[in-house]
Amino acid sequence: MPGFNRRDFMALSAGVTAMAAAGGSATAAQTRDSSGLIVCMHGITSSEFDFRTCMEGWAKGGVKAAEPDLAKARDHEVANGKGSARKLIDDLGLTAYSSTNQLFWDEAGDQRTKALEDLKWKVEMAESLGATRIVIPSTASADHKLADYDQLYAVLHQMAEIAKPHKVALMLEFTRVSKLVNNVRTSLDIVRKVDHPNLRFMIDLYHFWAGPSKFEDLDLIRPGEIHHVHFADMPRLPPVEVAEQKDRAFPGEGITPLQKILNKLVSLGYNRALSLELFDMTVRRTDPAVIAAKALQTITPFIKGVG
Repeated sequence: MPGFNRRDFMALSAGVTAMAAAGGSATAAQTRDSSGLIVCMHGITSSEFDFRTCMEGWAKGGVKAAEPDLAKARDHEVANGKGSARKLIDDLGLTAYSSTNQLFWDEAGDQRTKALEDLKWKVEMAESLGATRIVIPSTASADHKLADYDQLYAVLHQMAEIAKPHKVALMLEFTRVSKLVNNVRTSLDIVRKVDHPNLRFMIDLYHFWAGPSKFEDLDLIRPGEIHHVHFADMPRLPPVEVAEQKDRAFPGEGITPLQKILNKLVSLGYNRALSLELFDMTVRRTDPAVIAAKALQTITPFIKGVG
């Protein structure tokens, strides 16, 4: 992955260790910017660690906003008792701004059936963590035709009804690899067609810039419609035609015009978490405190640059 090497790791590790020894975090305690934007950590970014290690590491690194992995939170509660995941989050001064995720709802047959069953425990877990959002990415791999969207609307409405009693919003995430929902226009149209208070629109800036969406598509978004943002960069290489999720870059280390995009999102009323979602295994295996410190280092300048 571009932009993260052994030198970065050693420098950030030293900074985290030194600040911890002095009784502080790797950065000054993070607070919400006047814009409302805040740096957040996505569960996949530290996926090689258990729930406690992730939460403690992110807090040690100075981050205050989390997008926890619901399966890891459940495992933590199996070992430590019901409510223990939320207690850990609260004790560390973290807030669950969102949670991750539910896949395969857009695939046919047994995969969809299992996804809807899994969603039932996931909305309960999200509620218990204080997370009012769950990401539901579309990664549909099969070819589709126009008539399939009627079934899609019905499935999403059913899912939103599952989430409704728990006061959790399901956030439809378009991905550039999906053969069903891969751009801003389609995602907006679907959310508006379903028209359910527990189904919302979100945007992942990697999928936005590496996919078929255009910058002008952001003009289609109504003020207040953006419910969550995944914040990562797209490198110049490898070419987008062969790029994979693992090739995502830290913000500012690629070619995505992140400041321009963020300014536009803020003008549309977005004022919440910018969640760092990276898939590179080197990052995922690195001390979560180190990655959290780098998240603050790379995302904060964009927050400060707004307006």
